[in-house]
Amino acid sequence: MNGQALVNSRALWNRRALDLRSDEVLAQILDRGELAAWRELYALTKEDAELRARIRAIVATVPLATTHFWRAALVGLGEVVEWDQPSQSAGEL
Repeated sequence: MNGQALVNSRALWNRRALDLRSDEVLAQILDRGELAAWRELYALTKEDAELRARIRAIVATVPLATTHFWRAALVGLGEVVEWDQPSQSAGEL
């Protein structure tokens, strides 16, 4: 993993740079990123409990087209998610 997929992700079309400290940027990547960017994010998330917690919070509160995908990814990383929690998809807004 060289990190280029995240840096060059189309999800950052309105950003000057990748800043994973920003929840807004993170939400954009979760929702609009490409598979290669998601793979790099997942690899980073394996080693970073704080990043996993932020992703869990975003998935629970932000309407994403990929909510169930990210819930499953978090479970794969050992996180507990609320499967019964309703999720708003972007199309339901």
